[in-house]
Amino acid sequence: MSVVQGTARPAPIPVEIGGVRGGPPRAQILRRDRWWLQPLVTGIGLLLFIAYGVWTAFRGDYYFAGQHLQTHYLSPFYSPCFVQSCPTDVVWGPAGSIGAVSPALLILIFPMGFRVTCYYYRKTYYRSFWASPPACAVADVGSTKPGGVRSRYSGETRFPLILQNFHRYFWYVAVIFAGILTWDAIEGFRFGPNGWGLGVGTIVLVINAVLIWCYTLGCHACRHICGGGVRKFSKAPVRHALWAKVITPLNAHHQLFAWMSLIWIAFTDLYIYLVASGALHDPRIF
Repeated sequence: MSVVQGTARPAPIPVEIGGVRGGPPRAQILRRDRWWLQPLVTGIGLLLFIAYGVWTAFRGDYYFAGQHLQTHYLSPFYSPCFVQSCPTDVVWGPAGSIGAVSPALLILIFPMGFRVTCYYYRKTYYRSFWASPPACAVADVGSTKPGGVRSRYSGETRFPLILQNFHRYFWYVAVIFAGILTWDAIEGFRFGPNGWGLGVGTIVLVINAVLIWCYTLGCHACRHICGGGVRKFSKAPVRHALWAKVITPLNAHHQLFAWMSLIWIAFTDLYIYLVASGALHDPRIF
């Protein structure tokens, strides 16, 4: 619960599309808790991931620990791999005729498009980067009127924010990518030309696939696809079971899986980079 001071209650400001943006008067309501800490930490976390993602996308090497190491680990940043520079063990068929460019630069637009338009990430970067608003019961930094309100408020009805509505379509692509990363995790059990086993890298890839599925299936768009439009769940027992037993519990922890999957996908790439470059030995369990 937020602690506020000041006894005078400000007059409510109606919020409507095309109207003014509501916000608390700075002189009357001041939060005593460290409301700035969460947007600061989340903003730093997102910036660190963006910086790492840019580095790894332009790096263009050591993203596959292949048969020369008796392993089959492919970085999730580079999957699917479909350019000329991809190793023959992981290149995707005739698509390999595409020019010699880092495959990460071609495929990151899809998973990143899904995350950027995600409802949770919208709240995160709206608060951390735009301070609109930076926290509950805190006025917008860009307030232009007394009382902490903006002169205009258009919501997500104008360019570029209207593109947020593509989130439901990015979800379908995200499911495909989750399936591809699942296949990569299965391939992580391959050791040598015809052998199978289990290494630390295998576990890293499996955890990555599980977290990606938890984040993707916990999406609000997925919950609507599964349970939306059903007048009677009794007439759709399978959809009801998925909605109640799988999708909704995952959705309740959507923020947690958003961060866990984000951090782990970077860790997975870093681990494979270190193994492929020879800086780290991948322990074989069996």
